[in-house]
Amino acid sequence: MKSIYSLSLDELTSDMIAMEQNPYRAKQIYSWIYKKNISSFDDMSDISKPFREELKKHYDFSLPKMENVQVSKDGTIKCLIRLFDGELVESVLMHYVYGYSVCISTEVGCSMGCKFCASGLIKVKRKLLANEMLGQVMAFNKYLYDFNKSRISHVVLMGTGEPFDNYDNVLSFVKTINSPYGLEIGARHITISTCGIVPKIYAFGKEHLQVNLALSLHAPNNDIRNRLMPINKRYPIEEIIPAIIDYQQESGRVVTFEYIMIKDVNDSLECAKELVSICKKTKSYVNLIPYNKVVENDLSRSDNKQVNLFHKYLLANHIKSTIRKEFGSDINAACGQLRVKKDKQ
Repeated sequence: MKSIYSLSLDELTSDMIAMEQNPYRAKQIYSWIYKKNISSFDDMSDISKPFREELKKHYDFSLPKMENVQVSKDGTIKCLIRLFDGELVESVLMHYVYGYSVCISTEVGCSMGCKFCASGLIKVKRKLLANEMLGQVMAFNKYLYDFNKSRISHVVLMGTGEPFDNYDNVLSFVKTINSPYGLEIGARHITISTCGIVPKIYAFGKEHLQVNLALSLHAPNNDIRNRLMPINKRYPIEEIIPAIIDYQQESGRVVTFEYIMIKDVNDSLECAKELVSICKKTKSYVNLIPYNKVVENDLSRSDNKQVNLFHKYLLANHIKSTIRKEFGSDINAACGQLRVKKDKQ
């Protein structure tokens, strides 16, 4: 049977036509699943019982299972999600004043090998299907609905994996959660993070979606970025910047530069000066991120004083910038940490 969560509205509409049903049935079913949190055809009261029985023969409502759930003192919830083939990925739920945001994984493991990231310690095994990404969101939606009748309002693709290495499945997933008949999560409430896969940045701009794009920059020059991020040897900064400019012209959206502050590596005022130069070319926004220590490497977080000096330098040079609020530092909330610990057990 097909996973009901694997189907876009267009695909489900095609199925309804093939089953000699009125096409509006697809919107009806979508509404029950995504608006009313129904996970059984038996509960779809405006669909005839004979057709409900027919639907049961074709579609499955199974969701990935939440395992090893950890709750931080700040309310952040992190868990391992067990997929249908037994593989594990991580998801994190964060509560902001504006709602609940879930950070999801897009691959089992990651091929980028970034030195500062625990995900890079897990070799990529496979790409996630669109329904497996959706399953992470739905699992947390069910958790929230049972907890306080809330639902996910924002989705961030910043977990394990490089989203643009799984471009087609990610695009399908985004369109489903953005659909007015699906989860109806606004495009500007969806953020995709990339290490800088240049051809896909150009392609994504041509999609003319209004979702947020974040570039994991983390260094202001090729020398430092080559050491931190092997992907830079394939797509160096001088190739990434024109792609970002093109994306912004195509989409009309501002790109965020993610910048992890690592002591004595990328946190000097000279680095800040170089970063200002990049930002002025692209008119991008900078998100400074306190580093979450990964025991398998010898990198350390910048001290608060240096982070603040770096931040003030950006602001003084008219670069919009914030220091990211930390979530879940007491529950292994950095990407890949929980999965790495599980693999070692």
